[in-house]
Amino acid sequence: MNAEVFIARRIGSSGAMVRIAVATGAVSMAVMILAVAVIMGFRSEIAGKISAFAGHLKVHGGLEGMSVKTDEGFEEVVRAFEGVVSVEPYALKGGIVKTDEATQGIVLKGVRDSLEGRDVLISSTLGRLLKLGEGDKVEMLFVGGERPVRRDLFKVGGLYVTGLEEMDNRFAITDIANIQRLNGWESDRAEGYEIVLDGMEWLGEVQGKIRGMVGEGVVVSSVMDEYPQLFDWLATHDVNAAVIITIMIVVALISCVSAVLIIVLERIKMIGILKTLGMRTGALRRIFLMRAARILALGLLIGTAVGVGLALLQKQMGLVKLDASGYFLSVVPIELNAGWIVALNVGTFVVILALLVLPTSIVGRVSPEKTIRYE
Repeated sequence: MNAEVFIARRIGSSGAMVRIAVATGAVSMAVMILAVAVIMGFRSEIAGKISAFAGHLKVHGGLEGMSVKTDEGFEEVVRAFEGVVSVEPYALKGGIVKTDEATQGIVLKGVRDSLEGRDVLISSTLGRLLKLGEGDKVEMLFVGGERPVRRDLFKVGGLYVTGLEEMDNRFAITDIANIQRLNGWESDRAEGYEIVLDGMEWLGEVQGKIRGMVGEGVVVSSVMDEYPQLFDWLATHDVNAAVIITIMIVVALISCVSAVLIIVLERIKMIGILKTLGMRTGALRRIFLMRAARILALGLLIGTAVGVGLALLQKQMGLVKLDASGYFLSVVPIELNAGWIVALNVGTFVVILALLVLPTSIVGRVSPEKTIRYE
């Protein structure tokens, strides 16, 4: 066995300081894992809600004003792209919902094979505002189309909840045939296509492919283009996570530095004897670095177990609640991935261990003559 490894394993130290260093490393790692898990959870949940409602990509516009003809060939080609889950035509019509209780401007969104007849889905938020429930009749006013002002009677087929105020307060859902009728369109026309992907990681690739196959005047926009304010809000959380990770690494570093210095000071006599026997300063420094690595690794492993455990508890039980009006979600979201957990552990370990090289330089200042004479 290598002498440095053997000595590093045999070194004892102040129990209290080592426990403090291990605990600090554990708390730091647990906080980092929880911070990243929450940020990733927010990004995943909110992006998922938006894309489920409006698609990851939207293809709209063309030579016929703001309408394009539904094209089975286009749908088939795009649906065959890797990462594409669905391709559906949609159409929009601005209008006003009028009840005895209130009047509210909305956008009526038509999608294929969604509801029968003149049924509409409205958000629970609009339902409370307009005092409407499932099965109620509702009058809607529309401007434009074949007549300047048109009145239509719809039935509330159900209520939906996205938790996103911008959508819940704005959209009602119906079958695309109703929008085609209101706009005076033929049955093969639509506003455009909404494309749902298997995940945000496919966004750039599929968007580039579609742009390469459509003509001029056709817009291919992503969910981030359509809702920039929400993704800007999510980006601020990335900064918060970076600040938390930096602070936690500094806290763990300070604790490890203190532990290393105490271990070195407790082993002054041993350092002097080993130097007298011919061991070089570099080898001595590696001994204490290996000892520090063991303390750090133990703390990070404990912290990972605690952090992942708490994250899983929140994911399963939803113990920590949120105000949905401010955060778009009713519970703190969690997303765990083995890849970033391993990367966070390895990165933290490497950064702290690299910075511990500096405090171990105190070993080089130990004089064998003075330490042996003193003893």
